[in-house]
Amino acid sequence: MKKRVGVAILGLGVVGGGTYRTLVDHREFYLKTQNVDIVVESVLDKNTARLKELGVPQECIAGSIAEVVANPAIDIVIETIGGVGVAKEFVMMALKEGKTVVTANKEMISKCSHELERIAKRNCCGLYYEASCVGGVPIIRTLLDGVQANHITEMMGIVNGTTNYILTKMGQDGADYQTALKEAQALGYAEFDPTNDVEGFDSTYKLSILSSMAFHTKVPYTKVHREGITSVSAMDIAIGKEFGYVLKLLAIGKNSEKGIEVRVHPTFIPASHPLASVNDAYNAVYLRGDALDDIMLYGKGAGAFPTASAVVSDVIYAATHSEIKYSTFKNNATADSDVKFVSDFDSAYYIRLSVEDKAGTLAKVSNVFGKCGVSIVEIAQKSKAEGETRVPLIIITHKTHEQAIKNATAKINASEVGCVEAVIRVEA
Repeated sequence: MKKRVGVAILGLGVVGGGTYRTLVDHREFYLKTQNVDIVVESVLDKNTARLKELGVPQECIAGSIAEVVANPAIDIVIETIGGVGVAKEFVMMALKEGKTVVTANKEMISKCSHELERIAKRNCCGLYYEASCVGGVPIIRTLLDGVQANHITEMMGIVNGTTNYILTKMGQDGADYQTALKEAQALGYAEFDPTNDVEGFDSTYKLSILSSMAFHTKVPYTKVHREGITSVSAMDIAIGKEFGYVLKLLAIGKNSEKGIEVRVHPTFIPASHPLASVNDAYNAVYLRGDALDDIMLYGKGAGAFPTASAVVSDVIYAATHSEIKYSTFKNNATADSDVKFVSDFDSAYYIRLSVEDKAGTLAKVSNVFGKCGVSIVEIAQKSKAEGETRVPLIIITHKTHEQAIKNATAKINASEVGCVEAVIRVEA
C-alpha cells in the first residue's frame, strides 16, 4: 500500500527551486520505485516572480510560516533559505509542531544542531541534512549507513566548489587570484561577496559537521583551524607543480591517540593523490577507516539539481523509515570535556623565502631551521627576476610540528637573512 507524504518548501532560491522541480517532475518515479507518494503541499517564498517562473499552483503558495506548520497535510518541511536568522526560527517552529525537517543549511547545522536536535527528539520528529555538506555527494549517508563498521581515523576533502574552481584556474591557466575569482563570479560559482567561500568559512562549517559524525564526538566549528585562499599566489602553485604537487583548499580531520585535529587551509598534495585530479567546481571526500582502508566519494558539490538530489534523498529516507536516527554522539553546544584537540599538528611544509643572492645565505637559512628542529628534505633557489637583488628560495621540510615552523619563520623574518613570503602545508 502506497504511503502519502506531504512536504513544504521554505525558500525557492537555487536549491529550493531545484528541489521543487525534482519533487514535482519525479513524483511518479518515486511512487513506482519507493512506494511513496510525495506531494508538495505548500511553498513559502515572497518572490512572486520566482513562484510564477517555477509554475507553483496558487493553492500551494503559503502566506506565512504559521500557515505551513499548522497544515496537518504537511509531514516534512524542507528549509533552503540559508543562514541562521529566519531559517533557524522557521525550522524550530516546524520541529515544535512535530514536522520532520530536511535542510541544506550547513551554517545552521554547524552552529545550532544541538538546539534543533533537542527539539526534534522532544517532538518525535526527524532532522536530516545530507545536502548541507558536499552537495549531491552522499557523504553523510555513507558515514551513517555505509562505513559505520569502521573507526574513521582520517578524512580529507575538497568541500567547496568555488575555491576549487579558482585554484584549478590558477593551476592550469596560470591566472592570478583576482582574475580567477572574477571568472568564477561570472559563471555563478562565486558570490558577489565571496568571503564565506574564499576565507574558508563554508569549508569550516562542513568539516565541523562531517568530523563530528565520522569521529562520533562533537567537533564545534570554533575548534577548526581556518585559512582561506586569498593570499595564494600563482607563483607558488607553479613552483609546487615543479615539485610534483597540486594545490587544493582541503578540509582535514584526523583522529588519533593524540586527539582530534581539524583544519581548513590551502594544501599541497602529490599529483598522484586521488584528490589532485578533482578539478573545477567538483568536490570529493577521502576517508580512511581501520577496516576498509581508503575510500573516496566524488561528485558535484553545488548547484540546483545536485544539491536537490541530496535534499530529496533525505525526504525519501524520512518517508520510508519509521525509526528516526539522531546523532551518534552527545550533541551539545561544546565538545565533551574529555576530548582533546590538537593545535600543534604535524605536517610537511613548503616555504618560499626571499633572500639576498650571496654566499653564505643558504647556510644561514639552514642553520635557523636546524636550531628550531625542522629537518629539510629539499631546497632550491629559483632564478632572480630582472632588476631584483633578491631570489626566491624554496624549502620542502620533513613532517614537523606547526609550532616549530612558526618559530623558524619568525626567526627568519627577524633576521637579515631574508623574509618568508609563503608557507603552505604538504599532505601525502
